[in-house]
This record gives sequence, structure tokens and C-alpha cells, in this order.
Amino acid sequence: MSVTSVLARKWRPKIFAQLAGQEHVVRALSNALSQNRLHHAYLFTGTRGVGKTTIARIFAKSLNCLAGITATPCGVCSACVEIDSGRFVDLIELDAASNTQVDNMRELLEGALYAPTAARFKVYIIDEVHMLSKSAFNAMLKTLEEPPAHVKFILATTDPQKIPVTVLSRCLQFNLKQLPPALIVSHLQFVLEQEHIEFEIAALNLVARAAQGSMRDALSLTDQAIAFSMGKLEETAMRNMLGAIDQRYLFDLLRALQAKDGMAMLAIADSMSSRSIAFDSALQDMASLLHRIALAQTVPKAIAEDEPERVSLLALANDFTPEEIQLFYQIAIHGRAEIELAPDEYAGFTMTLLRMLAFSPSRQSLQAGPQVAIPRSVGLPRTVSSQAVSAQSVSPGPSTAGPVVVETAAARGNIPAACETDWSSLLKALKLQAMAQQLAKHCVLETVSDVQVVLRLAQEHKHLQTKMATDNLQAALCEYFARPLKLSIVLGKIAVATPAKIEHETRRERQTQAIDSIAQDVFVVEAQALLDASLITDSIKPV
Repeated sequence: MSVTSVLARKWRPKIFAQLAGQEHVVRALSNALSQNRLHHAYLFTGTRGVGKTTIARIFAKSLNCLAGITATPCGVCSACVEIDSGRFVDLIELDAASNTQVDNMRELLEGALYAPTAARFKVYIIDEVHMLSKSAFNAMLKTLEEPPAHVKFILATTDPQKIPVTVLSRCLQFNLKQLPPALIVSHLQFVLEQEHIEFEIAALNLVARAAQGSMRDALSLTDQAIAFSMGKLEETAMRNMLGAIDQRYLFDLLRALQAKDGMAMLAIADSMSSRSIAFDSALQDMASLLHRIALAQTVPKAIAEDEPERVSLLALANDFTPEEIQLFYQIAIHGRAEIELAPDEYAGFTMTLLRMLAFSPSRQSLQAGPQVAIPRSVGLPRTVSSQAVSAQSVSPGPSTAGPVVVETAAARGNIPAACETDWSSLLKALKLQAMAQQLAKHCVLETVSDVQVVLRLAQEHKHLQTKMATDNLQAALCEYFARPLKLSIVLGKIAVATPAKIEHETRRERQTQAIDSIAQDVFVVEAQALLDASLITDSIKPV
């Protein structure tokens, strides 16, 4: 049976119950409608095709249904029917992308002053609101500050960062999430069964992945696939249609990485370049693939039986250790973040591949890496083997000599354990910057093992534990020890001095010494006596 209209339009939800996903938004709006606790302005944010304008229209029906304000509009009254068909006179939809100027906004807002023609509320839906000019936002702000009781604003945007804070603060904000592939597959299956179109689940999996969280994109791709495959959705035809979205080249890259075949990896990168595959997107897809491999390693049941790449995923899950996959995931994420800083995208992508190759924990060709200085006063780490310490470096009995040099994981496969490592010395070797450095300085080292580093952070410094700072600190530790390490940060009381506190105390002592030195200087003392002068201690800085 052929499809009579575009699927995305034909199967657009008309009531909240038909929405796939976004339960958190639906629940909040339904409760507000049931309790008649309505705000004058709502802001829906989220990527394309996740349901922003669809929810806005359903909400408009809920406000104006002739049955009364309700979370379940009847769908058959004149207001509901006219809203569904786009003919409701008191529902005004504006595309801000093509109406950016202040004159458009003033004209629209002038109409807001008048009562609705045939409805309970006059509803304004402004899509891509972030595209409005500054003067247009200012014009809107006046109405948002003192809105007429009969007006409701529903704003939608894919980029809330561009909306002025003054506007954001006057709206109830709801962030719509990207839809998970499993939910998209389930909805596509329902739609195609209703349309009496044959399909293979593996083909729907490919569509769901290509849609990247957008139900509208998934339905549009399904429309395209139906036309491409003459009415039947098969996996082979779907792979051919999607073309560059086929991710088999990523599996080839990981197999070459497992074989430590750098030439093969570069050859695949060259092939990607000739096929005009975007390297930024490739790193995103690689991170997604590594995530799926990690799932296959830890929760095999999470990989569906009909997953198109199930066999390949399970094979790679066996070929790599969980620690390797975690490290490669971190490298892919950081590589994508840094690709704009690279000389060009090809260089950024291949450098990321070479970084994976260089830091692969199972490499047999690892050279002696960096060294950790451990003061004799704290003794030798319990987990360091006798072979890891040069016999010439250790002398029995107490000593005030310099630190004992212990080879790290890159050389012997051992990592200094527990709190016996000098965390302050290690921080200097890590060469951290910005927030990662501040986070590390306010921590103390709890334990270190071959697979994990545990730090303790005081509760009052919890704000330093941002995702970026934590990720950068973990990456630095992995790079330093040349192996994947999980970083765990626990919050709690700290009984010993942190590097930050030691640094502060050192600065304070140096400042005190500098002030004492100046205050005792003969010339300064004579000048004070002769001129009846006083010493401005705040102006003294240690050299």
C-alpha cells in the first residue's frame, strides 16, 4: 500500500498521549493545565525534530478546547479542529528566522492588546525565537513584563544561548531531549504497521541511528527509504541509501588499531577524505561506537539481537579490554573538541588516531615513560615491585637525600599506590591548566591502583568538580601513566593539607619574610624615623 502523504505530517501527534518521549515536559504541562496554574510565557528548547512546535500546538488546543482548559483536548470541537488544520484565528504562528526585524514584532504585539476573536486565549507560537534582532527582543520584553491576561506566548528555539537573559527570566523553560534510538525504532515500527509497509528491524535501526535523536528526521528518512526501496524497507537497501552514514569504516579503523597497524589506519583516513566524510562527524560517530562497545562489554543484553552490527560489536568487545575502550572514548571526545584548533580537519582526525595508537595500553613497544618522584620520608609504595626500583637508588635506613625515582606504568606496569605518592610533586609533572589544575590542587590522593585513581575533595570546593575539569584531569593522568585510569573523586573531610593549602601557606610565609626583611632594612628604618613615615605592607611583594 502506498503512502498517501508525508509520514512526518500524517503522524504528527495531536494529543499529549500520542507523543513519543518527552514525558518530563508532558507531565509538567498536564499538571499545570489540570490545576489551572498557567504561566504567560513558555520556552521549549531542543534540537530539531524533537517535538517543540508539536507540543506548542497541543498546548494551544488544551488552552482553547471548548470542553474547557484540559490536558486532554477533545479533538472534535471547532477550536481543536481549526488548530489541527492551521485555521484557528487566535493561534498566531511566527517563524522568527524570516521575521527578525522589530517592525514585524511590533505589528504582532499590537494585535496582542485586543481580546481573542473566538477563543479563551490568544496564543502566539514563535519558532526559532533566537533569530530575532536585539530591538525585536526589546519590543517583546515590554509585553512579557506586563502581559494581557488573555495572551499566552510559546517560544521555541534550538539555540537558547542566544536569547537575552531578560527574556529567559520571564519564561517557564522546558528542555526537550533527543529521542533514544530504541524509542524511534518502536515508533517507526508502529507507523509502518499502520501503513501496511513491510520492513526489517535492522533497517529501522539504521534509520534511527541516522536520525540522531530527531523523530521528524526519522520519519522523513523512512519516507525516502520507502521510495528508494519500492515500498519495502530492507537493511541492504537502507545501507545503500544512507551511503556515508554507513559506519563500517569505523569498525575497520578499530580493527586496525587492535592490530597496531598505523599504515592501515591512515589509509582508511585517506579513503574517508576522498569520500568527503566529515572528520568532525566521524569522531562523534566513533565515540558513539565506542560507547556501544563498552555496553557490549559490561551489559551485553543492552545490544539487541537484531542490532545490524551485533556480531562486529561483540567481536570488538572481546578484542579490547574495558580500560582500552574507556581510554579511546576519552581520546575521541577530546579529539573532536580540539579539531577546530588543528591545522585542518584531516590533521586533527589522524592525530587523534595516532594518539589512540600511542597510548594503547596493550602496546608492546612502550618506551620508558615519565617518572614519579617519591620522597624517602614517606617510604616506598607497597605495590611497586623490587624490579621497579633501581637497586642503586635505594639505601637502607633513614636518609635526608633526594627523592627515590620509581619507574611508572609505562616502564614496568606498576603505579605508585595509596597516599604514599607525593601528590604535589605529581601535579607539577601533569602540567595541568585552568579549572583542571584548580580541581587537582584542592584534592588529596586517597588511593592509586593499576586501573583507578581516587581523590578526596572537600565539600566547600565541590563547585570545582565540573565535567570538563574532571575529564581533563583524568586525561592527564592517563597520559602520564600511559594507561587507562578511572578517576573517582569523593567528597568529604580532608585531614591533611591539600596542594592548594600548601601553596597558600608557602605564599603567606614568603610574604611574611618579605615584610620582615623590608621592615628590618637599615635604610627603611632610618627613613621612617627621619620622615615620620609608615610602611605600606600591602605594597611589598616577595621576589
